[in-house]
Amino acid sequence: MTTPDNSRKAGFSANRLDRRSTLRQDGPRVEAAFGSARCVLMTDDRALLRLDGEGFGLLFSRSEAEALGASPADPLLLGHDDEGPVFALPVPEEPPQETIKAIDARSIAVQGLLPPDLLGVVAQAKSLLDWHRRHGYCGTCGHPTRFADFGYRRDCGHCGAKHFPRTDPVVIMLVTHGEACLLAHEPRFAENMVSTLAGFLEPGETIEDAVRREVVEETGVEVGRVTYHASQPWPFPSSLMIGCLAEAKGRELTIDPAEIAWARWFSREDVTRMIAKEHPEGIFVPPPTAIAHQLMRHFAEGD
Repeated sequence: MTTPDNSRKAGFSANRLDRRSTLRQDGPRVEAAFGSARCVLMTDDRALLRLDGEGFGLLFSRSEAEALGASPADPLLLGHDDEGPVFALPVPEEPPQETIKAIDARSIAVQGLLPPDLLGVVAQAKSLLDWHRRHGYCGTCGHPTRFADFGYRRDCGHCGAKHFPRTDPVVIMLVTHGEACLLAHEPRFAENMVSTLAGFLEPGETIEDAVRREVVEETGVEVGRVTYHASQPWPFPSSLMIGCLAEAKGRELTIDPAEIAWARWFSREDVTRMIAKEHPEGIFVPPPTAIAHQLMRHFAEGD
């Protein structure tokens, strides 16, 4: 029996590129390929998309990239597909052309502007370019660092330290008790939107313990069994959402008002109506691109 890849159901989780590190080791060959390569262009946190008929295109030729202000120095190799290598380059500002738009990654995903297997490419480019923008100086000695390994390392010429891109793990969990699940509304949410609980994994902590700690801190609910369900790259700026299912030991709530405005237990029927935006109280959930939505759909469908 084949195990379904639940992670593929969320946005930014599919990536058409082969990013094997061994493909970055042949420096001269990669540099030669850059001349005719295709590029993902980012300005700040937004990707440049080309209006292409009724849709959008993500990839630009090197000559197009340079015409839009991208520097050919420090080409960041994202990976390869059947047509060759794909690089990422920053551009200083949104170009004035009407046929090219700078759009943030969240909007690209929610509005379905690109195929699913290109959303992961956007996430990869955004996370890596953001990391380089933030790490121009050595965290050990404070001296400038330099671009290395086609974007997957920065080296300090003063103390010799090597710095690698980081990913911040976040646990996100659907808490269940019998035929009900626990959902919460945070102050930063849109009115009437609810979602699953989530929090950053701390140093020296297992995924299971992070789930238990976050749930009891935010809602007072003690959790027993924790199982992994799926994961999702979340490039804001560079997190990995680790989706879990958590079984509660009871339903009594003690809400932390600093984190949560309110929380409630909902039935499968409630969640089904919220997903369909037909709940009588107008309560709704995040879009299908979010792993929280996929966790709730999994519960509503009784899987």
